[in-house]
Amino acid sequence: MQGLLTALCLLLATGVSASDNTNSSKPLRIAYVDWSSSVASANVVCAVLTEHLEQPCELIETSADAMWRMVAEGEADVLLSAWLPDTHADYFAQYRDQLEDLGPNLDGTKTGLVIPATGVGRQTDQRGVQTQPSLQIQSIEQLAERRQALGGRIIGIDPEAGIMSATETAISTYNLSGFRLVAGSESQMTDALANAIARNQPVVVTGWIPHWMFGRWSLRFLDDPEGVYGGTGSIHTMVRTGLSDDRPQAAAVLDRFAWDAQAMEQLLVWIHQDQGRDPYAQALRWLRANPQRVQAWLGDAQPSENP
Repeated sequence: MQGLLTALCLLLATGVSASDNTNSSKPLRIAYVDWSSSVASANVVCAVLTEHLEQPCELIETSADAMWRMVAEGEADVLLSAWLPDTHADYFAQYRDQLEDLGPNLDGTKTGLVIPATGVGRQTDQRGVQTQPSLQIQSIEQLAERRQALGGRIIGIDPEAGIMSATETAISTYNLSGFRLVAGSESQMTDALANAIARNQPVVVTGWIPHWMFGRWSLRFLDDPEGVYGGTGSIHTMVRTGLSDDRPQAAAVLDRFAWDAQAMEQLLVWIHQDQGRDPYAQALRWLRANPQRVQAWLGDAQPSENP
């Protein structure tokens, strides 16, 4: 009894709860998708929690629908890649009552169909004149005129991504009969884009901001007069119900986590330049380069004492 009373007094004196101590040794499970932005967010948050709060993390790569389901059902603790209000509207409608929305961690997102804005190689020729793209159209509805040149293909990403269902809607809305949406991965999409640009061949891909490809090439979104892809939006942080009760310090950092497209794109470029070999190492590099932003996320949080 004497030992129990002493332990309780120590806990009260230090302000650290038994729940904090117990949970700090368990990995915080971060669900993410193999999209460049999702990889960047998951690794930078994991690096902050691990390096500054001694809170280990488990990064769980999965599909978009599984990411939402896992957090809603408590199989994971957090997702940092909820594209709202449009791209993930269906997932949000399905799981909103089982999750806690901590709000945007990045504002100013955009999705749609993307084409190269300049021609092959240099963006200007030897005379300084801007090279012309092989696909000179402005709007999604004009794709119908270039179906043969495009081989009737729109290059997409993983089939469960919200932008894929939006693109299927766009094909119907804009009467793009004869077009098919090619599912794959983000890397396959960017490889197809790179190859088409190198050969000055027409190509149209599913695209979004923020993404490193907009820093690598001159690209533009096709106009979407019917508003199939919605307007600009935000990326939200979603956590499982009860996380703030049993992991208050981690939940507080997740609640404060926010950056802008320019800050994210710095990390996106570093991960891409490293060919995705070690995103966590690049996240550590980003933390060292942005100490003030990291401190804003941490607030007054301090490392928990592991039992």
